[in-house]
Amino acid sequence: MSSSSDILQDNSLLSRIDRLFFRLETLFALLGGITIFLLVLLAVFNVMGRWLFSLPVSGYIDWVEQFMAVFAFFGIAYCQRLGGHIRMDILVSRLRGRVLWISEFTSTLLMFIITSVLIYGSYLHFLRAFINGDSSMDISLPIWPAKLVVPCALTILAIRLLLQLWAYLRATIENTDSPVAVPLIEDAATQAAREAETVSHAPQDEK
Repeated sequence: MSSSSDILQDNSLLSRIDRLFFRLETLFALLGGITIFLLVLLAVFNVMGRWLFSLPVSGYIDWVEQFMAVFAFFGIAYCQRLGGHIRMDILVSRLRGRVLWISEFTSTLLMFIITSVLIYGSYLHFLRAFINGDSSMDISLPIWPAKLVVPCALTILAIRLLLQLWAYLRATIENTDSPVAVPLIEDAATQAAREAETVSHAPQDEK
């Protein structure tokens, strides 16, 4: 699945939690986007300052290294919720019913386990930097805030994966074709139509 999909909704507790949590994911994704914009401005100031006044931004590389973690990780749960991560679904797209939802549940469970391990490891990495007072090479910025971003962002991803596990388990029990709170698999034609609609900013049925 390489593009975002429709997320079905209803009045169930799962769907309400999904919509509420999506607001937090959207906020984090927005912060990641703002960070990219600010880094672009910083790069402009650095280049113009060096060119016009021979005065580049002090510690430019250090600042970029610190904020890379923000835009690299803050949008990961948002992308997971929309089904935007690239994956190979040649086999999965041929499955139907409970077999499909069991397959999705299994893969999501594996993702949750891996994410949990990464949360533990990245937190220890942050804690070590915090205790030792690690700093950047140029202007000695403390690097623990950037390292704290990783376990925080991965924790949000883990909660999203738990919601999706709940959704897939519910879909398996009910044997439904339209589960809520998870991205549904789309065929190539539907994905192409959605991407064309995004580019043109006009619904396909109006053409």
